[in-house]
Amino acid sequence: MTIEEAGSAELDDLFDRLDQRHIPEGYKVEIVEGTICMARQRGTHRETLTDIYEQLRTRYPRKRLLSDVRIDFPGCLNGFAPGLVALAEGATTNDKDQPRYQDIEFVAEVASQGTAAHDYGPKKRAYALAEVPVYVVADPGAGRCRVFTRPQDGDHRADLTLAYGQPIDLTDTVVDIALSTEEFPRD
Repeated sequence: MTIEEAGSAELDDLFDRLDQRHIPEGYKVEIVEGTICMARQRGTHRETLTDIYEQLRTRYPRKRLLSDVRIDFPGCLNGFAPGLVALAEGATTNDKDQPRYQDIEFVAEVASQGTAAHDYGPKKRAYALAEVPVYVVADPGAGRCRVFTRPQDGDHRADLTLAYGQPIDLTDTVVDIALSTEEFPRD
C-alpha cells in the first residue's frame, strides 16, 4: 500500500466514524491535515456562496458546480468540503465516486474567525499542491477577498487582495469571468 492509499484509507475511516456521530444541522465538518474541524455555517457564508454560485452559472452548468462535497486533496489527511467548487468540462470521479481534485478550476471559501487560519494556511497550501487555478477567500468580517492564482511548486505565484465592491477579474484565468463583490454581505 502506498502512502497516498494509506492516507486515503485513514481519511475514509475518520469520515466513517464521523458519519456515526450526530453533526448538528448547519455545521460543516472537514478534516484538515488530520484534524477534524467543525464550523457553523452562518447566513453571511451562505449568502456569499450563493452570490458567487449565481455568477458562475453564467459560465458553468449546474452539474459542474459543487458545494460542501467531500474532496480529498494532496497533503497529510486533507478531506475538505469546499464552500464552492467549479469543475472542468469532462470532470470525472475517483474510485469512491467523489470529485477529483485534478478537475477543479475554481474554489471559493468564506472565512470566519473560526476558519480563517485553515483557509489561509493548510487549505491554501493544499489547493496550491492540487494546482487549483483559482482560489478565492471571501472575508465578510474584513470586507475583502483574497484571490490566489497561478499555482506552482506548492504555492500561488499571484495573491491579490480586493475590498468588497471591487470586481474579481478572472478573465485571464480558466474561469474567464469577472465576479462582482458589490452585494457580498458583511459580518
